[in-house]
Amino acid sequence: MALAAAQGVEALTGRATETRLPHARRVRNKAPAPVQITAEHLLREARELREPDHPRAPTREIADADELAERRLMKRKFFEHAVGRASASASDWAKYAQWEEGNGDLARARSVFERALAAAAIARDHKLWAKYAEFEMRSRCVGHARNVWDRAAALLPRADQVWLGYVLMEETLGAVDNARQVFDRWMVWGPGAGAWCLYAKFELRHREVGRARAVYERFVAEHPSVAAFMRYAGFEEKRDEVERARRVYERAADVLADDVDELGTLLVAFAEFEEEFREVERARVICKYALDRVSEGRAEVLHGKLLALEEQFDDSKGIEDAIVAKRRLECLDVVRNNPLNYDSWFDLIRLEESVGDKERVRDAYERAVAKVPPAEKRFWRRYIYIWINYALYEELDAQDVERAREVYRECLNLIPHKRFTFAKIWLMAAQFEIRQRNLSAARRILGNSIGVAPKQKVFKKYIEMEVRLGNFNRVRTLYQKFIKCDAANSYAWRKYAELEKNLGESDRARAVYELAIGQPTLDKPDLIWKEYLEFEIEKNEFDRARKLYERLLGRTKHLKVWLSYAEFEASVGSCEEDSKSRQMERVKRCRGVFQRAFDHFRTSAPESKEERAMLLEEWLNREVSFGHLGDLSVVQTKVPIKVNRKRLIPSEDGSTSIREEFIDYIFPEENTHAPNLKIIEAAYRWKRQKTDDDDE
Repeated sequence: MALAAAQGVEALTGRATETRLPHARRVRNKAPAPVQITAEHLLREARELREPDHPRAPTREIADADELAERRLMKRKFFEHAVGRASASASDWAKYAQWEEGNGDLARARSVFERALAAAAIARDHKLWAKYAEFEMRSRCVGHARNVWDRAAALLPRADQVWLGYVLMEETLGAVDNARQVFDRWMVWGPGAGAWCLYAKFELRHREVGRARAVYERFVAEHPSVAAFMRYAGFEEKRDEVERARRVYERAADVLADDVDELGTLLVAFAEFEEEFREVERARVICKYALDRVSEGRAEVLHGKLLALEEQFDDSKGIEDAIVAKRRLECLDVVRNNPLNYDSWFDLIRLEESVGDKERVRDAYERAVAKVPPAEKRFWRRYIYIWINYALYEELDAQDVERAREVYRECLNLIPHKRFTFAKIWLMAAQFEIRQRNLSAARRILGNSIGVAPKQKVFKKYIEMEVRLGNFNRVRTLYQKFIKCDAANSYAWRKYAELEKNLGESDRARAVYELAIGQPTLDKPDLIWKEYLEFEIEKNEFDRARKLYERLLGRTKHLKVWLSYAEFEASVGSCEEDSKSRQMERVKRCRGVFQRAFDHFRTSAPESKEERAMLLEEWLNREVSFGHLGDLSVVQTKVPIKVNRKRLIPSEDGSTSIREEFIDYIFPEENTHAPNLKIIEAAYRWKRQKTDDDDE
């Protein structure tokens, strides 16, 4: 037995354990094969394998319920693997749900759909929502299907396919009112023209002509284009509502009056409409109206139509008068029903101005301005432009200066200035008098504006006018009134001081600045102090500027003030030829400011650690900029250590707390009171030393 064991060991350690590599075989025949296999052969073979005549693998037959359950489990695992991938698409989820539905497990199918829609990327696919809703309908769960469509519409309100599928389902179920509600919800989102046309066709299918007309009204209000108005007119034309169709075209011409291309297309269609119904005179008037307002391409078409109509009609003046009269009656009817609808008054006024009858135009203006709105500014914002247009019409078109002056006067007397006013009217009235070279009247108007209802815009324009005229005494008086009306307005103080500076009156400018900074309240005091300091520095009044900085520090010890003060001391009176003693004096003064600021933040505001760290950083940069005169050791001994810490922040309801990281600063004087922090300091030094070694 011992010998056999020894032989077994030798066998294991010998050939049985050595690695055998395949021997390289020598190719004896290097001639080409008689049949060459190409890519074409491979594709042909694959195509033949797909043909029905080719024998396929035998189908598997399920023998019992256990095997069926096993087969379903395997298939379900396959689907779970497919949808569990990161690249799973909505189609994969839909196939999974359809398979579950085919097995009769509706609950699992519904669960698959819900799992799929839980993913944000997949939930944006409207096709999956549609398949989910179709599944619920096939399962006769109408309520579930409505819920699915509601969720889809809430998530994808801009997807027209979602709304269309929802409407189709409701209409198929015979729930016409529900479908109409869905359409109304859809229209709130401002869909395209196709959605509005579908809504109108839906109403027509259910013989609701009035509702369809209301839909078209909303359609043209939402999409005021030629296509929209022509669809509306075509709808009325099919129902032999010629007058309604004509009014649609007329509305379209008013709405699209500013768009040359759109207006040309519309007027061509309008003329064709009138010609179709044997209204030759109307078609001719429309063509003539359009010739002056359309592009050259459309003008050729209109010329051809006009030449064809000229043979059937001789005089156009009567037709034009009839159209104007009809339009006038329509406008009067609108303003009669709603006298405060100032847009309709503007339509009537433009109509009369197009005719050119001055008496009618003035009558329209007088009737419009007589409809005074309630004494609230929001109602007057549109009404006031009737007065403006009236005055401009009298001045420019009628060229009646006295009537224009009277219009301005009546408008200013009508406005309730104690409740609100319009600076625009005051300025336009003054500019009107300036155009008439009546400066005294313009000054009187602006002076009345300041006395009745002072506004900043009026002051600015009045001052600008007097500056251009060179009346600086008047400008000073205006600035004093401006300040008296609004002493907290830093703009007035700054502009007043700027005027005195530009005039070379340094003492006056300094007095203005002193009065300004002495005010108890200012909207932007920092701008006043900044310009005052810049003024003193420009005048080389460095002692005054230094005292001014001290006064400012007496009011606020903000970090920016300290830094500005230090920068002033570092650069005051500097030049290339400065002696070393003067440079040292600037360095000492600047260093003294930084030291005072550091002492303030350390003693009076110890909680402002970040400001103190920023101050030291600026101080260190300033010492570096001093070159050989700087002393970095003065600052480096005060530099803090940055430490990342965490703190608890309670939530809004106070139930939980959130841990937030923040940067804390540990200053050298704090280390002496907290011995445990010496470990942090040593770690910081070690880390800094290691970084320096790595750099080397």
